[in-house]
Amino acid sequence: MSKAKLTTTAGNPVSDNQNSKTAGARGPVLMEDYQLIEKLAHQNRERIPERVVHAKGWGAFGTFTVTNDITKYTRASIFSEIGKKTELVARFSTVAGELGAADAERDVRGFALKFYTDEGNWDMVGNNTPVFFVRDPYKFPDFIHTQKRHPKTNLRSKTAMWDFWSLSPESLHQITILMSDRGIPTDPMHMNGYGSHTYSFWNDKGERFWVKFHFKTQQGHKHLTDQESEKVIGESRESYQEALFGAIEKGDFPKWDVKVQIMPEKDAEKTSYNPFDLTKVWPHGEYPLIDVGVMELNRNAENYFTDIEMAAYSPSNVVPGIGFSPDKMLQARVFSYADAHRYRLGTHYEALPVNRPKSPANHYHKDGSMRFFDNFTSNPDAYYEPNSFNGPAEDPSVKEPPLRISGDADRYNHRDGNDDYTQAGNLFRLFDSKQKERLFNNIAGAMDGVPEEIIQRQLIHFHKADPEYAQGVADAVGVKNKAASK
Repeated sequence: MSKAKLTTTAGNPVSDNQNSKTAGARGPVLMEDYQLIEKLAHQNRERIPERVVHAKGWGAFGTFTVTNDITKYTRASIFSEIGKKTELVARFSTVAGELGAADAERDVRGFALKFYTDEGNWDMVGNNTPVFFVRDPYKFPDFIHTQKRHPKTNLRSKTAMWDFWSLSPESLHQITILMSDRGIPTDPMHMNGYGSHTYSFWNDKGERFWVKFHFKTQQGHKHLTDQESEKVIGESRESYQEALFGAIEKGDFPKWDVKVQIMPEKDAEKTSYNPFDLTKVWPHGEYPLIDVGVMELNRNAENYFTDIEMAAYSPSNVVPGIGFSPDKMLQARVFSYADAHRYRLGTHYEALPVNRPKSPANHYHKDGSMRFFDNFTSNPDAYYEPNSFNGPAEDPSVKEPPLRISGDADRYNHRDGNDDYTQAGNLFRLFDSKQKERLFNNIAGAMDGVPEEIIQRQLIHFHKADPEYAQGVADAVGVKNKAASK
């Protein structure tokens, strides 16, 4: 079998790919060596900006199969019949780490899924935890600054992290999960995924239901202690990539049971907690898990950069039957995620192969950099809407029912009237004595070098969740528990 001939990007044959063109054997390189210039110039542009958050990630392709009927809650075609299969691409990630960070660090894991449905792409962009550190998007950039590098030292700052958390009591629930045994999953296969936010379903009758998405690992939970994590990182910074890629290559395809919690629309007015608060969970006793289907990952990317690094997920990608909610964090992410992709990948990022829907995509977005697909050439007169030239037209049949929640527009204090301690305390009380001891030690390690003033402020939050929680942390850190006397 003959080899393909090497060419430039313009298709010009290359005669010598080993030696630069110079003025004599010992002379300088000539500027006319366009092949050398092209090669060096392209190398300078091989990297694109990494994600501001969730930069380090691992992913694969797979399928979602419906096993239970939920059509009374949603008209979404992906759930339309038992046995229906939909292709997907998944990406898991750490939140804080840069592209070169170690996989096995203690951090929240992103859990992002793109379903190629027959009515367009549906992106479910969540985490491996059901809650998050903040409930108001105005605080998200501040929070992320504390997880990144200090502007002077260029090092991670435990002081900044605990200073922010101790001044943000709504973070306590997520802190307790992060510092618990589940804070460092061994790999993507042995962790759950959650939509985290409250989304909504709507059915053919125009009825709306609030929904939480859960992805329960069939592989079981496996986690690392801080000491085990240090050993893993010392041997490999790519432990998650190795585990996920290797399992799929061997045919050991990981699976997750897909479940939902459903809340009738009117119930949101009666719950003791705000059901749209990202720092809260819905108790399963009130809203039990309902089986929906099974997700399986069964194919590795052919090229990591094109299939995983350029995979762009956004909560703004919804399909008829799935909608949003008054969740403040979700509302902001609907804008910010798509905007980040336009900056990082370009105007037409959703036309890239991994992001392109498998159903038809018809719109009136014109021109822009890298317009490499049809630009109104097939029907050049239909480049605006409405038009008289048979261009794509709206479809009133997919109109979503209105959100029936209203109020005066204002900057409401997101901490007023919110209980930031009960759910965190309830989680703490579920731990056995050994789990509590590891929680205390994990927190103590994460507080190493943090000023005592900040530690004491955080102990007050632990105390309000459960006095034993504060005392255990204080003992592990080696400071007096002043919260006990307040």
